[in-house]
Amino acid sequence: MVDQAGMPHRSPSTRLMRLDVARGLALVAMAIYHFTWDLEFFRYVPLGLTSEGGWKIFARGIASTFLILAGFSLVLGHYPTIRWRPFLRRLAMIVTAALVITVATYIAFSQAFIFFGILHAIAAASLIGLAFLRLPPAITAIIAVLIIITPNVFSSTAFDWPGLWWVGLSENRPVSNDYVPLFPWLGATLLGIAAARIMKANGWLGHLATRSEPGRLTRGLAFAGRHSLAVYLIHQPILLGLVYLASIVAPPPAADPGVAYMNSCVPSCSATQGETFCQSFCGCTLDALNAADLFDDLIAGTLDPAGDPRAVEIANQCTADIFGGQR
Repeated sequence: MVDQAGMPHRSPSTRLMRLDVARGLALVAMAIYHFTWDLEFFRYVPLGLTSEGGWKIFARGIASTFLILAGFSLVLGHYPTIRWRPFLRRLAMIVTAALVITVATYIAFSQAFIFFGILHAIAAASLIGLAFLRLPPAITAIIAVLIIITPNVFSSTAFDWPGLWWVGLSENRPVSNDYVPLFPWLGATLLGIAAARIMKANGWLGHLATRSEPGRLTRGLAFAGRHSLAVYLIHQPILLGLVYLASIVAPPPAADPGVAYMNSCVPSCSATQGETFCQSFCGCTLDALNAADLFDDLIAGTLDPAGDPRAVEIANQCTADIFGGQR
């Protein structure tokens, strides 16, 4: 029998519990991030909070941890011999869960649904990672670094086709609530593979085992880590439901319409244009709409920004002003 990481079941005294604890800590960090995202979604905290600054770094660190651990576990479970039955069973579970996430988020957030999130990335990286299990760890690490830096030096409009968004090399970033493409994230899994191979070759894996009776907190984290897929699937609906109930009892304060407009306009614009342009464009259109006494109509939904000639003229004029250097 094997666990969800593809590792043989062991007694508590010999199991690499510290690996389970690391995965459990990553789950706690993920829950903190998702809870903050839920607060943002219900307008308890400023819009855009979780997609910038320290929160953005925090989210990337969480995703990197899960992918590194996936690569590490791949070595523990399938090196030097790939155990196809448990591998395919685990892969089927992750793919099924990923599809559930895609369908659920498409129903709930059709404009930003998760088409290639962390579960999709783990499934794809696990499959690709099999080709690296027997390679020298140094080569795997070098390829990992190249994959990580590639999006910073290369992108192409050829990858802007939605069918290739999962690659991660498009010129324009697609809109999604969780976007974890192969470039650069496959590199994290390969680093996990290289690290596990090095530790295994040097007999260091024993350092990940616990030889004394773990405390209650450690046992709890390890339990969550051993059932990480189940925790991932159930934690966000629970957190989202709790924040929703709180919004009924104590509704969040009304947002400034201008701030709400900018927070909606800039991400939408950034899907096809650069962020600098979008900041200027959205600020310009906000000022122009207010000057023309049209902003209240836009907020009320009685002004069609794409079909009303007045709104179209404002958008065209702002675009011309920006490219003409007047704004």
